[in-house]
Amino acid sequence: MKNQLSSRFVRSIGQLLAITAALAGVLVAVPASAQGDLLVAPTRIILDGRRGTEVILSNIGSEEATYRIGLELRRMTPEGQLVDVPTEEANEIEKAALAMIRYAPRRITLPPGQPQAVRISARAGADLPDGEYRVHMSFRAIPQPRPVTESTEQAQGISIKLTPIYGVTIPVIVRNGRLEATVAINDPKIVQGEQGPELHLAMSRSGQSSTYGELRVIRAGSSEPIYMARGIAIYSELAERRVAFRLTPEEAAAMKGQLRFEYREMPEAGGRLIAAVETVLN
Repeated sequence: MKNQLSSRFVRSIGQLLAITAALAGVLVAVPASAQGDLLVAPTRIILDGRRGTEVILSNIGSEEATYRIGLELRRMTPEGQLVDVPTEEANEIEKAALAMIRYAPRRITLPPGQPQAVRISARAGADLPDGEYRVHMSFRAIPQPRPVTESTEQAQGISIKLTPIYGVTIPVIVRNGRLEATVAINDPKIVQGEQGPELHLAMSRSGQSSTYGELRVIRAGSSEPIYMARGIAIYSELAERRVAFRLTPEEAAAMKGQLRFEYREMPEAGGRLIAAVETVLN
């Protein structure tokens, strides 16, 4: 028992160091996401149904804050947007995902600068069909009650104060069985958007698994990318995702001639090549 506690302590310290590095602007192996005064790391969870993991929350504000933790269903559109799915409209895969995810605590109060772990696991039944199951875990701030210190009167006799509620949402993915996915990069081109040049391309996907990685644009005869876009997800409900990236005039000018477009896993996941295409842009 003592060894298990020590092991968890070491893991938590390691994740906390990753958060600290992220705050300092240092590239680390554990990406972090921030909204308001909440920092969450990592920003994407993959489970195989046998082992759990932890997410580290850190309050980077100057006041104590309370957060409510919950599960949501979202689907990706071909343009990459995530839309909410009401529970009553969930399909069988989404219902199974909600049923298998376990997490604790469900509400957390963090003093300034104090991190805390949220434990996450999945209980996949023996008869669960092979496939990928996904929910989105939300961390939403609960506004602190404020004492009324003065009376505010307006012409209509009504005063309204709007309090924004900040939150962070991360995907939690359970993969059951041996899953594969293939991706093809189609029709890359430079177009003139409303605010300047844009890189447009389509990414077709097949198989049971989602993909997540970075797009690299490389000139012929070079190994260094002239352009890179990170964190591109193609979720398993999509057969094709269309992406558009705003470019500076200098970036657009550099994308002329023979180019290689690569879609690779994120470096912290190994950087494996997922898809590539060579083309000439004029």
